[in-house]
Amino acid sequence: MRLSHISKWSVFVLSLLFLTSCWSMKEIEDLGLVLGVAIDLEEEGLEENLITLTNQLAKSNSSEAGKEGGASSFKNVSETGHSLMGLTLDSLLKNKEIPLAHHIKVIVIGEDLARTTNLQQILDYFLREHEIRPSCLILIAKNRASQILETSDPSVVPSLKLAQMTTNTHKRNSKVLPPVSLLKLSREIQSESSFLLQNVISTNGEVTLEGASVFEGKTKKLKGFLTKEEVMGINWIKGNVKGGYVEIFVEKQSNPIVFEVLSMKTHIQPHVNGNNISFEVDIESEGRIGEDRGISMKPFSDDTLARAEKAIEKEVKRLVESVSEKTQEELQADVFGYRDSLRIHYPKVWKKVKKDWDQTFSEVPIEYNVKITIKDFGTIGK
Repeated sequence: MRLSHISKWSVFVLSLLFLTSCWSMKEIEDLGLVLGVAIDLEEEGLEENLITLTNQLAKSNSSEAGKEGGASSFKNVSETGHSLMGLTLDSLLKNKEIPLAHHIKVIVIGEDLARTTNLQQILDYFLREHEIRPSCLILIAKNRASQILETSDPSVVPSLKLAQMTTNTHKRNSKVLPPVSLLKLSREIQSESSFLLQNVISTNGEVTLEGASVFEGKTKKLKGFLTKEEVMGINWIKGNVKGGYVEIFVEKQSNPIVFEVLSMKTHIQPHVNGNNISFEVDIESEGRIGEDRGISMKPFSDDTLARAEKAIEKEVKRLVESVSEKTQEELQADVFGYRDSLRIHYPKVWKKVKKDWDQTFSEVPIEYNVKITIKDFGTIGK
């Protein structure tokens, strides 16, 4: 009987322990759901090394939020100071919401800050903070990052739109890089190899993915930009193309034939002869004629097919050789991954050159071989 009494009390005490799940409860109206972050270097003439943190907060308490002509469904809150953690905490001094960082979709870094500050130092707070998910995406703003989080359309939340564009577009357009998350970028930074990040620009409130930023492996600072066309060349060399197109002008036609990419693969083969290093890159792709605006060619003849394939191969080769020349001679940055190929196939050679690899890379001969196969003409001709 006594044992039964003790058991009841034991169950009661244990229940109290498991009924404390609301110890950290916070009222939802007190929270500010952060969807995006922009970080900028402050303008010249002010105190040195000042940065501005802009948090984009979701607004859920307005019945008109998000409707056409209604109130905006977000608000941007900016603070200027020396540290991101300090700015986050200082925002509590004049804003009622407690920033909640679990749902940050994008972190946008301004061009001036990326040029002057080590990227690892910029992101240190985000890498340490346990609330921030490592899956959030990293982008570089040409000009100020805070402008990217602004829009004239109240039905659009810029952070969410940007995250969707970055995630979805590269699957169908080779002018965009694959998305880079905070976790993936952290690995790139630790490897000390040069790397790329997607650029974004804002024109009259319209946000566009536009080219890429090249970061130097040693300094982890922005070194230069690539255009959209040069990003296409990068994707062909790295085998990142999941879709996309190539326009060609056969012979003297002023209207293009468009090659739609269905599949592609790339093989990088390093060669070492004494102290001389070189690379051979084989690129193969299959696709279809997605559009033919030419009128002087016989569309279904073998001769037309062969001439179109040669023209596409020539154009792809021009794209890859152009960006290869720029990254070697002007930027001196191996953003393709040639270093990994050399490390795997010639580990002893790699140990000798890895310390100054970007410098060595700038003088290495690279040969590109392109093979294009047109499989069909779309629904025409079936």
